[in-house]
Amino acid sequence: MSHPVPPSSLSSSPAPTRVVVGLSGGVDSAVSAYLLKQQGYEVVGIFMKNWEDDDNDEFCSSRQDFIDAASVADVLGIEIEHVNFAAEYKDRVFAEFLREYQSGRTPNPDVLCNAEIKFKAFLDHAMRLGAEKIATGHYARVRLNEATGRHELLKGLDPLKDQSYFLHRLNQAQLSKTLFPVGELEKTEVRRIAEEIGLPNARKKDSTGICFIGERPFRDFLNRYISKEPGPIKDSRGRVLGQHVGLSFYTLGQRQGLGIGGVKEKGAQRGAGDHAPWFVARKDIPSNTLWAVQGHDHPWLQYDSLAADNASWTAGVPPQPGLYGVKTRYRQADAPTQFSAATEAGFSLAFGDHPQWAVTPGQSAVLYDGDVCLGGGVIAAGQARGGPKA
Repeated sequence: MSHPVPPSSLSSSPAPTRVVVGLSGGVDSAVSAYLLKQQGYEVVGIFMKNWEDDDNDEFCSSRQDFIDAASVADVLGIEIEHVNFAAEYKDRVFAEFLREYQSGRTPNPDVLCNAEIKFKAFLDHAMRLGAEKIATGHYARVRLNEATGRHELLKGLDPLKDQSYFLHRLNQAQLSKTLFPVGELEKTEVRRIAEEIGLPNARKKDSTGICFIGERPFRDFLNRYISKEPGPIKDSRGRVLGQHVGLSFYTLGQRQGLGIGGVKEKGAQRGAGDHAPWFVARKDIPSNTLWAVQGHDHPWLQYDSLAADNASWTAGVPPQPGLYGVKTRYRQADAPTQFSAATEAGFSLAFGDHPQWAVTPGQSAVLYDGDVCLGGGVIAAGQARGGPKA
């Protein structure tokens, strides 16, 4: 049984002898391996174990994921290797994750994991196995720009599944060796193919979050590594609303888990009243104060600009100053933004008539030129309306 392989970089050059596919146990990487094999590649699967501390924990599914990946490899008739990158993950990803939370920021470990593990440690390992390319089940695309000679990272064609945001730190060397076989497909088509060829994980639920947290309450997990330092929760008028358990346990825009209510803030927006929802708006580290505002449209949650550092550009150089699209968090529509010239330290963005909601230090600001992901940086600070920098 065969299926047409979507037009992409897969068929733009002679097929390399060997492609190593990261088999996660999920349906996307499984169908990726199938499509590559149909294209005539020699496909080898690798299962990456990135976390060990909770190996027997109900919330970490790595054992079951490996069983699923091995079952897929058996159905497809390909080899699979189990590789342990837990030490690299703890050193390169988890340590930074904790440092960011302890500094009051909200990091995105998936971005760092892609840059440091899946497209660095895994890529290096695959090259040692004689691979010419690696492949993953990410919903993104790679295209060689004939005019510039550079490889471009493009959004996946399924707008609900596009994962280019998490891949924006990939460089030219990484992009030139990477294939995203399902990037041209809708998720529904991926599941249809998996069902049709009898993959055992065709109906497996998509994973949410990262393995070292899994489905457990996030605050419970952080409790293991970060000490609690309670302090006041205040509104924009300085009234004390309650107590927080530690600034590291909250993120800007957070609505649930504040434990406050019944106090109406003067001038509250949308649904104003005693029961209008409260949102985290500021984290003041020096005074250990958490600031909350009432109403989704409160000015303190509307940002006119941001500054980002630790920039990374897929082309190796920053784009020219101008108007681009930006995502300041995953699953948001591209917003128009004015990009100022980047420096070694970072760059700044101005949103003009399109303020962004709850711009969060530690998250990524990712720039787009249409479907092309240009790269981005880590949000260092944002300027909200009617309030100090976050």
